[in-house]
Amino acid sequence: VQLVESGGGLVQAGGSLRLSCAASGFNFDDGAIGWFRQAPGKEREAVSCITTDDGGTYYRASVKGRFTISSDNAKNTVYLQMNSLKPEDTAVYYCAADLRCGIYYSGDYYPTDFGSWGQGTQVTVSS
Repeated sequence: VQLVESGGGLVQAGGSLRLSCAASGFNFDDGAIGWFRQAPGKEREAVSCITTDDGGTYYRASVKGRFTISSDNAKNTVYLQMNSLKPEDTAVYYCAADLRCGIYYSGDYYPTDFGSWGQGTQVTVSS
């Protein structure tokens, strides 16, 4: 599986960006693609995930209502629409692929161990 992210950039707080994850060698009929992020000096955290066979979605609590994940299976691409961006959203964003997304527990998303990763795209939100 090869994953290529794009769409990152610099945006002011309150603005929007749409990230894309182009996947090759991935079975969109039975799998999951997730978005993760890692800010400088912090651990990587799961942001969102979609099961590409049935469109099920998962979101970390802090992005619910602001971020939307979607999949265009015909284009082998998963998107992350990010609205109302905040400076704390600044990070390198990675997409990853595996068979399942993970679980919701106490209202937050806990990912499975994803096996395939992209190189990442930088998102910077200025205040």
